Amino acid sequence: MLVIRETAGTIQILDRIKRKVRLAAGLNDRNDLSEEAMQRGWQCLKLFTERLYDIPSEHVRIVATAALRTARNADRFISEAEKILNLPIKIISGEEEAQLIYQGVSHTTGGAKSRLVVDIGGASTELITGNDDQISQLVSLPMGCVTWLERYFSDRVLSADNFYQAELAARNHLQRTAETMKHQGWQICVGASGTVQALQEIMVTQGMDEQITLDKLLQLKAQAIQCGKLEELEIEGLTLERALVFPSGLSILIAIFQTFDINSMTLAGGALREGLVYSMLNRPVDKNIRQRTVQAIQHRYAIDKNQANLVSQLANNLCQQLKESWHINEAMSDLLHWAIQLHEIGLSIDFKQSAQHASYLLSHIEMPGFTPAQRKLLAALLLNQTNTINVSVLAEQNALSLPQAQKLVRLLRIAILFCRARHPDLIPEICISSVGEQLNIQIDNEWFSLYPLQAEALQQESRWQTNSHTPLLITTI
Repeated sequence: MLVIRETAGTIQILDRIKRKVRLAAGLNDRNDLSEEAMQRGWQCLKLFTERLYDIPSEHVRIVATAALRTARNADRFISEAEKILNLPIKIISGEEEAQLIYQGVSHTTGGAKSRLVVDIGGASTELITGNDDQISQLVSLPMGCVTWLERYFSDRVLSADNFYQAELAARNHLQRTAETMKHQGWQICVGASGTVQALQEIMVTQGMDEQITLDKLLQLKAQAIQCGKLEELEIEGLTLERALVFPSGLSILIAIFQTFDINSMTLAGGALREGLVYSMLNRPVDKNIRQRTVQAIQHRYAIDKNQANLVSQLANNLCQQLKESWHINEAMSDLLHWAIQLHEIGLSIDFKQSAQHASYLLSHIEMPGFTPAQRKLLAALLLNQTNTINVSVLAEQNALSLPQAQKLVRLLRIAILFCRARHPDLIPEICISSVGEQLNIQIDNEWFSLYPLQAEALQQESRWQTNSHTPLLITTI
């Protein structure tokens, strides 16, 4: 259950309530829901009614998905559920579910606009290709982590044979649409399911980068098989809540990677529930989700946009000068730009510890369009925008390699320092180059004479960077 309000042009989450009902686990061979499963569902909805108390009925939308699409006795469940909620429930088709999932992804996930979206639910899997907010093809398949658990891991044994059977069955479902969907093509693949969320949590805990690859999936499968039994499944970073359906979801995801020749996948910022929200608000998809997010944060925390743009322009100039020698790619320069746009957010709380406040806010604020790893990187950059450099914090993020993150921190600090007077007329011509890890900055000697306070701060920055084993040499010409 998701409760939101629209404020200052953005969506603010007021409440998110989750209960693991696993309704699909109650389906028998004849597709009848068991009494026990229905009772679990009704009990969950009784809890949800408390939170519906002050929400006008016309502002509520309730949908049911694959388990109730399949169940022969769905009418009985729905009838009792509607009495509990005193609101209508709509069983949506697989195609409508896929459309809503794609809309949720489009409104909350950054990156390339041509994408393949994968959502593994409890009883169905949705695959959608599209560009921007336009869907080119979608399919909903009758396989999910709960139904695959009951069908291929019912003995609770994590064996190579059980995984093989589960993956083979998934591939058989996928083959029917694989060629036509692959023909559509995509630039990025995005996962919007609990299985992908669990994988992200595992990779962050184990210090991997955020890109999900087939090699990583096969490594986790091998770890699961080593555990032998579902009750004994222990993988660092896998929560107890997700453990029960993780192997079945993993088997489906492996089959998807193999069938669709997927190189890598990242976690989506939203899915079905977010799609429902935006469809109710009837809001068009913003073409630049990250820009929308950053602008909303700047407005909320009264960030000086002119100063942010001034620092960003200088940082971009420095990046262009170092692009070849430092191998600065588009992803790095984009992340540096967004960090700069928000680097003064901590001033809204306190000047003395503004960097710490900035890092804290970015670690905990909702940021549609940015992955959890990217948000963690931005927080690490802002923590290091001044004073001594905390390399260990940079090492904890997994959006970029540590050397790449260190390069962005150094450029961020230099750009902020040269824009300290908050006026473009006081920024000198800067010639910057590198020899290995050493940065060399050349500045006109007259500037040093005219602005001794800035010159002193620059010499201190040289000492801080050099003390972090990343030398910064300042010379005058």
